[in-house]
Amino acid sequence: MLFLYNLMFPLAFIFFVPGMIIKYIRRGGEKGNYGERFAKFAKSKVRALSEYHGAVWVHSVSVGETAIALSMIRAWQKEDPTAKFVLSTTTTTGQGMAVSKAPEGVEVIFCPIDFIWFVRKTVNIVRPSLLVIFETEIWPNLIGEVRRFGAPVALVNARISDRSAKGYRRWSCFFAPVLNKLSLLSVQTEVDADRFLAVSDKLNPEVSGNLKFDQKVPAKFADVGIQRYFGDGDCKIILAASTHPGEERLLAETYSKLRDSQKNLKLIIVPRHAERGGEIASILKNLNLNFIRRSEDAGKELEECDVLLADTTGEMLAFMNEADIVVMGKSMAGQNEGHNIIEPALLGKPIVTGSELRNFRFVLNVMRADDALITIDTDDDLLPVLKELLDSPEKCSQLGDRAAKSIEKHKGATERTIKLCRKLLK
Repeated sequence: MLFLYNLMFPLAFIFFVPGMIIKYIRRGGEKGNYGERFAKFAKSKVRALSEYHGAVWVHSVSVGETAIALSMIRAWQKEDPTAKFVLSTTTTTGQGMAVSKAPEGVEVIFCPIDFIWFVRKTVNIVRPSLLVIFETEIWPNLIGEVRRFGAPVALVNARISDRSAKGYRRWSCFFAPVLNKLSLLSVQTEVDADRFLAVSDKLNPEVSGNLKFDQKVPAKFADVGIQRYFGDGDCKIILAASTHPGEERLLAETYSKLRDSQKNLKLIIVPRHAERGGEIASILKNLNLNFIRRSEDAGKELEECDVLLADTTGEMLAFMNEADIVVMGKSMAGQNEGHNIIEPALLGKPIVTGSELRNFRFVLNVMRADDALITIDTDDDLLPVLKELLDSPEKCSQLGDRAAKSIEKHKGATERTIKLCRKLLK
């Protein structure tokens, strides 16, 4: 199966090239060393990486996973200040976060595309003592080449979504041999453990919990200049976080109805993919809303607006900190997979989301049990729920407090995961 994978990979990759180019052009982040995806390393980077031979290679994908990876690395460095790490990402936005926030003792690279010659060259340059992969980045050549080099491989904070579970089982003839090469499989929940075992009964998953519960609120947030957009007066802010197609229109139409009875009500939309800014701007324009695109406001004199389209990356938490109510995306307007509701909970924000988060079901159930968020069954429920919260600051405060306490009870996954990984080094 691996032979067939490598035989077909170049052909299949051709179909992904247009999408890669579009994302490269439209997305922000760090792009200067993007050639590393094709194992093209600058001589200066090769020299820098030679000082990191024997380091722990940690691989994440984009911004969300990179934030968790950085948190784990910092915690690991507290336990072992001599430890060195190589942190790789897949996306340019993840790379931007890694480059800007990596602590000392961490060298940042792009993860190579999973073509065997790219991976083999990169492994020989990095020469890791351990590869730690986050969540669901199951790349056969990356795992196989690190094991061939002689280093163990750990898949941590691992999960299998509802959508992926059937596919993994159906193609177990391919996935089982890859997963069986793992030295450690650390999963989020018992459900994830059972799903991995359904792919291969040779696995020995460790249920360590979700590392996202261990996220910490920054001591200081970046100044996103809310007053530039909404003025100096008091206002209430609804944040639409990580939105997907269909949700921006729903939120904008709901906001239009709410502001007739809610004075100084403002809306911030942070789309999951910043490159959709133009599409969302057209929706807001058609609804005759007074809005500003954050990606286009640099150096301009601004008049106050009602809606801020934050089509940028890496600023979600800062905007979330300014909000009075957070509506989490990918959970309405036909979407049901959900996004990370732990972040607004950590900030003590009242959270509104759809009633089925297929990719975050465990977290949803935990917070539901603690009455720590509000879920809506249909899009029509959004308007009355938001109106009730806006009319009751006390209810907002209580909901936010319960959310923060609910998350606090499930911390500890980072410590457990680090302990398991360090055993592999011994």
